Amino acid sequence: MTIRRVRAEKRLTTSFPLQAYAFETSPSTAARTEEFRDYLPYNEGNRTLVVEADGATVAAASAVPMRQNLRGTVLPMAGVAGVTTHPLARRQGHVRALLHQLLDEMRDEGHRLTALWPFRPSFYARFGYVGLPKARTATFSPADLGELLRADLPGEVGWERIGTGYRTWREFTERCLRERHGFAIFPDYRDVGLRDRDERWLLTARVGGTVTGAVTYRIDDHGGTLVADDLLTTDPVARALLLQFFAQHVDQVERVSVQLPVDEVPELWLTDLAVHVEARVARPGASAPMARLLSVDALTGLPAGPGRVRVELTDDRWLAGTYLLDGTTGALELVAGAAATAGQPPTATLTAAGISALAYGVLDPVEVGLRGLGDVPADAAAELRNLFPRNLPYLFADF
Repeated sequence: MTIRRVRAEKRLTTSFPLQAYAFETSPSTAARTEEFRDYLPYNEGNRTLVVEADGATVAAASAVPMRQNLRGTVLPMAGVAGVTTHPLARRQGHVRALLHQLLDEMRDEGHRLTALWPFRPSFYARFGYVGLPKARTATFSPADLGELLRADLPGEVGWERIGTGYRTWREFTERCLRERHGFAIFPDYRDVGLRDRDERWLLTARVGGTVTGAVTYRIDDHGGTLVADDLLTTDPVARALLLQFFAQHVDQVERVSVQLPVDEVPELWLTDLAVHVEARVARPGASAPMARLLSVDALTGLPAGPGRVRVELTDDRWLAGTYLLDGTTGALELVAGAAATAGQPPTATLTAAGISALAYGVLDPVEVGLRGLGDVPADAAAELRNLFPRNLPYLFADF
């Protein structure tokens, strides 16, 4: 077995066919195989590794160099994608070997976080990944937005094809990246595919000339559904402006469907809004995302409450060690090695998934213990709760 990196057109005969078999209708048609070439520019900066045995590619995995906001700090993040194995070579350890090398290389290049959408969460839990919230889908009738048609809202909306409005969209998602915990965006070479395909409308909300909200969408048919992607807003006025525009489609579509982060509560938007909110998680086609720390350095400088605790990170390729976490100054300080054992602060033993769950804000320290992701005594739990207050992330990017 040999692991090697492939680039450019080598992907056409190595990783792409395996990905097509795993994630698309198969067998692929000849026309579909030709379309693979069109994907090459949007993969140029990815790191793609393949496993070869007897001259044939039997497994592949890629990492997309992304950026993600972790509690207000934007860090390099490796978005793992296209993990697949030849059907005759499955359950032979190829993916494990690939992921170890892929994450080793991405970590060496400075990526402190990693995230993915799993085919089976329990498989990636073995690599220290922990689950993140999945975006909700809210579905409602535009007729129920009628109240907004009578509202005199400050600001205005802009409407154009994403092909022409892409720069505005990109700039706004960069703002969201800086301001929203968990938010992640693609590198430019990947994101421009949205512009080049030009398959969406772009709706923006502006107040005082500044973009405060944006959403991409399409309409599937007359009398059908206005299918909106993630509703990105900075305040309630921006959200109201975007929904007011959707209300104008009452005689065109039967329903509106829009993606929302978990902290949005559409049942409170309007008095008579009948809305169905759903987050469907299923295997293998509707998973929730997962993420983990790839370096303990990701914790340094994060905003933190006045806690102080020693943690022993165990059984992990990338994080194992003993560290003192100190939030006394309001910014998390990290001390490693022998100095971390000085004094007598409370001690917790955590797995990689346990410390990642706390850093991403998805589990309380007590839940970490209940989930088997560590041993967290009550005194250590209190300190960790101060250091890492609950803060549900919004991953946004789907890779």
